[in-house]
Amino acid sequence: PGLSDDFSTLLHWADEMKKLGVEANADTPEDARIARNFGAQGVGLCRTEHMFMGQDRLPVMQKMILAESLAERQRALDQLLPMQQSDFYGILQAMDGYAVTIRLLDPPLHEFLPHIPETEKELALAREEQRIDDVIRLEAVLRRARTLFEFNPMLGFRGVRLGIVYPEIYAMQAQAIFQAQAQLLREGYHPSVEVMIPLVGTVAELTKMKDLIAEVNRKTQEAEKISLPYKIGTMIEIPRAALIAGDIAKEAEFFSFGTNDLTQTTFGFSRDDAESKFLPHYLAEKILADNPFMVLDKEGVGRLIEIAMVDGRKTRPDLKVGICGEHGGDPASIEFCHTVGLSYVSASPYRVPIARLAAAQANLRTR
Repeated sequence: PGLSDDFSTLLHWADEMKKLGVEANADTPEDARIARNFGAQGVGLCRTEHMFMGQDRLPVMQKMILAESLAERQRALDQLLPMQQSDFYGILQAMDGYAVTIRLLDPPLHEFLPHIPETEKELALAREEQRIDDVIRLEAVLRRARTLFEFNPMLGFRGVRLGIVYPEIYAMQAQAIFQAQAQLLREGYHPSVEVMIPLVGTVAELTKMKDLIAEVNRKTQEAEKISLPYKIGTMIEIPRAALIAGDIAKEAEFFSFGTNDLTQTTFGFSRDDAESKFLPHYLAEKILADNPFMVLDKEGVGRLIEIAMVDGRKTRPDLKVGICGEHGGDPASIEFCHTVGLSYVSASPYRVPIARLAAAQANLRTR
């Protein structure tokens, strides 16, 4: 994809006017290339979970989840390592010279397993047809899926909680990141690595993961005989994290507000349920002026963002602070981010030009 000459000129003028950085959400090297062509100044969110959904990867991921011992789980992680390294290499290469913020595994593990009702049907058929190997395999999948089942997965066993219980998963991802970085440095590139821990709600969670990643970095530097600088930060998507941001900033070098989940946790809304059941009525009755998942709620969610940014920068004046939810591509939300003094917004690749224009307009309006 490309931009017309006239539009490119307009965007260059916009870049001269804006103060807010514009980055992109990119999960693949292709996303990163498109975003860079559209003028993104880095990757504000690289979601690693999408990398495990490929046909060649999902069976290995499932093997890791079904493992009944650490040794078995580690064997599966060793298989996933080169795949992850290849992904990170491609994205860092496409964004050479710009920061790439890589979020470690976030969704609950059950999302990588088949749904329970489907597995039950498959198992019944395998028993009927006396396919013994399939029966044994499906029974194991069903057992694990039932163990991992959650009534409210958005607030359940996900994000940093996975890293605390299964540190080997985050260790594998960190190793893949640093090995990709080492490879690129040797080839003359300038990778800029930022590692992001999702769903942090306590300082202790972040400290634990920060120490784990530092140890992986140390070992990789020793093995690769090369210096591998990186920054560590966290996603702020729980109100508690916003309220203790001053303490979190003692450990984090950057904050990224996951405004999709922060909106859910602040309002107490489940997005899917809200949008399908009562939110249209709320909008029609003017109880809410806008869908808060599309336009940032300045009074509630925005207030938490301001508190976290101000408190975080009291602790660490050079703290980099941005948003990476859908709001990063919404002009009204971008204006709010500019006004309160955020460092950047991160939008989907195709919304990067809109974000660049909106950032310039925001600066012109507030001059």
